[in-house]
Amino acid sequence: MRTFFLSDSCKESQFNALNPQSWLQVERGKLSKLSSQSSSSSIESIIKVPEPLVLPFFKPVEYVEVLAQIHEELESCLPQERSNLYLLQFQVFRGLGESKLMRRSLRSAWQKASSVHEKLIFGSWLKYEKQGEQLISDLLVTCGKCVQEFGPIDIATQLHVSINLNSHEADLMKSNPALNNVIFRIGDENIVCNRQEIASLSAPFNAMLNGSFLESLCEDIDLSENNISPLGFRAIREFSVTGSLNEVPLDVLLEILIFADKFCCERLKDICDRKLASLVCSREDAVELMEYALEENSPVLAASCLQIFLHELPDCLNDDRVVEIFSHANKQERITMVGQASFSLYCLLSEVSMNLDPRSNTTACFLEQLLESAESTQQKLLALHQLGCVKLLRREYDEAERLFEAAFNAGHTYSISGLARLSNIKGHKLCAYEKLSSVISSVTQLGWMYQERSLYCEDNRRWEDLEKATELDPTLTYPYMYRAAALMRRQNVQAALAEINRVLRFKLALECLELRFCFYLALEDYQAAICDVQAILTLSPYYRMLEGRVAASQLRTLVREHVDYWTTADCWLQLYDRWSSVDDIGSLSVIFQMLESDAAKGVLYFRQSLLLLRLNCPEAAMRSLHLARQHASAEHERLVYEGWILYDTGHCEEGLRKAEKSIELKRSFEAFFLKAYALADSSPEPSCSSVVISLLEDALKCPSDRLRKGQALNNLGSIYADKGELELAEDCYNNALKIGHTRAHQGLARVYYLKNDKAAAYEEMTKLIEKAQSNASAYEKRSEYGDRELTKADLEMVTQLDPLRVYPYRYRAAVLMDSHKEKEAIAELSRAIAFKADLHLLHLRAAFHEHVVDVTAALRDCRAALSVDPNHQEMLEFHSRVNSHEP
Repeated sequence: MRTFFLSDSCKESQFNALNPQSWLQVERGKLSKLSSQSSSSSIESIIKVPEPLVLPFFKPVEYVEVLAQIHEELESCLPQERSNLYLLQFQVFRGLGESKLMRRSLRSAWQKASSVHEKLIFGSWLKYEKQGEQLISDLLVTCGKCVQEFGPIDIATQLHVSINLNSHEADLMKSNPALNNVIFRIGDENIVCNRQEIASLSAPFNAMLNGSFLESLCEDIDLSENNISPLGFRAIREFSVTGSLNEVPLDVLLEILIFADKFCCERLKDICDRKLASLVCSREDAVELMEYALEENSPVLAASCLQIFLHELPDCLNDDRVVEIFSHANKQERITMVGQASFSLYCLLSEVSMNLDPRSNTTACFLEQLLESAESTQQKLLALHQLGCVKLLRREYDEAERLFEAAFNAGHTYSISGLARLSNIKGHKLCAYEKLSSVISSVTQLGWMYQERSLYCEDNRRWEDLEKATELDPTLTYPYMYRAAALMRRQNVQAALAEINRVLRFKLALECLELRFCFYLALEDYQAAICDVQAILTLSPYYRMLEGRVAASQLRTLVREHVDYWTTADCWLQLYDRWSSVDDIGSLSVIFQMLESDAAKGVLYFRQSLLLLRLNCPEAAMRSLHLARQHASAEHERLVYEGWILYDTGHCEEGLRKAEKSIELKRSFEAFFLKAYALADSSPEPSCSSVVISLLEDALKCPSDRLRKGQALNNLGSIYADKGELELAEDCYNNALKIGHTRAHQGLARVYYLKNDKAAAYEEMTKLIEKAQSNASAYEKRSEYGDRELTKADLEMVTQLDPLRVYPYRYRAAVLMDSHKEKEAIAELSRAIAFKADLHLLHLRAAFHEHVVDVTAALRDCRAALSVDPNHQEMLEFHSRVNSHEP
């Protein structure tokens, strides 16, 4: 889900209006002295931690088991079942917060679609997920590569509908040969037709003209009361002779469609259906014609209208007419519109609607349709839980309780969170606590369970539950925020900052940055406060703070009045200093400030994108790259940014071409650097390294600042080290360090290690650890150069600093396995797997299970790993081997 559910207070700004200017003036001068009673209340007014949300996601307790089951079913299921299985896989990954894996599952659902409807739905979903990426397609066109993956489908030719042709066409009833022609009278006009050709249109016509009806003996039949015009019936007569409809106006086609449906003329209706489908070009067309399509059961026309709606997501959901069509379609109308893919359609629609407004009637209606469309147990519990979340937000508590109860009873343990919230709302706090305690004692314990239970207990017990939540799932932000806020209220400033920094070291969560901003504001450390608010605005330009009541940009304006003005030169000095100390958030803040000056914005947005990539914010990084392109000062510069956009989206060859075009216009550092980077990636042959070296040397001859030259020297040193030219590598790294590229310590340590001087390598990494503010990776790298005890200590520190890094868990598990402590080794891996679906962790645990001859568990982990990466060759071979041993 693109957005999260805002708390009630965020949606009620009209009742909680806040004047930031007066607020800042009131707070100023009070908050530095935390001992006074007034300052304590001031802190309370701005340091608030909202309760964690009950997320509308599918969160199975044993997600590995579910992924393995999905993979097993994919191996043997019917083709038409594949897309639904990939959709379920998508829901599992969404509950885990794995955005890349989510998109891959959607792509698999699209690729394996067995019907036009599924192709249309999942293609539209991927298109929706890729909003803002049209530029990439445009850039690929300039490289001679046309990409229209999720473009319009020719529904009229691709959607095949079975037509029920009766045997009357081959075996007409005995007819009166004297009555070869028949006259159909429509108003004042007579239309002469061949009796048998009209009879061949359908069984009802055959019975009328050749059976025991009175009309079989008549030469003149009145059709005036059947809502068909003379022009329309002439077209029908033409069809009875030629089998085709020529140029027929839209209104006449609609007449014919209704007439064909009434008289069961299946072939005529199908041709008319397809003709109408080919005429749907706009939303207006689709809205008008969908009504006819649903009423007359015309699947091709309905699918063509649906395509228009889905390709206009999310905008079309602001059109009440479109919402009405989707909200009130009954079962038969859903089948007409989308065949057997109704659940997939309403999964998409409810996703988009929740992102727009989770409390809206539209969202509730779509989720009710989703529930009606659900067939499997997993589909039903997902729909029940999501609808329960929306009803909870809408304060429809009785209905929410019924839905959460049904989801929980169907096997969705996470829905107990909703039931506990409702118990608490109704004043039964102890009941809420007991509900969570019951779950904790009966299933595998997970972090969210303790986090949720902490809401219903006090003081020390609450603190203990939140510590347990962090132990089980360190990615949950609420425990850190609660503890930090509690420490701040106790006037333990340093401990509060240390606690919130724990999570910000590995997870750049906006709500955590906001809380730290409030801390700094309370401390009157305005320089630190503005650093955080500028980082927030870089990540989310329209972010709102203080429970959604104030725009972050407004607070930034107010705080800025209390900090010293920096000249452009000051900013560059600050940027060099923070970049060198690997202070990425600080660097982001400085660049944000520099963008307000007259400095070259293209270069600054490009630097911003590099930092955001380092901070694992790929969407924000791509937005910055687009802005760099927009603000490029020259054509050669624009081509470089276009090259990086293509490279970062997996189009390496095209990125390389952009670099070459840029060099043709002007030899520049960034163009040579891009070409070297792309070439090294696209051509792993050892012979390529000399070309890359030459390109980096050319880059270093071009004007640039020391930040970028340090990176080029670092890359050059890495290539020399790979080639075994250690003296040249050492020179590059030393030169990089001389101009402040701190990360070169890591390369230099590698050179010492390759020279068999582990002590010097260890010492070099220690220098990096001392200089870098973000140093989890440095501890991990240093662990390679120490003895076993030092290695263990470094890897423990890595897990403290960044629990998402998987190597320390794997190392500790391997050590335990070497010591024949199999259960402890498996438990170490399970600790990380509980909150991170990682291929390497699953692979190693599968190998451990195989070692202890637990074939079932090995196969489970293997299948889950292949859900994470279906093409991993080692896992495929492992799966084949273990599968052959399964009983």
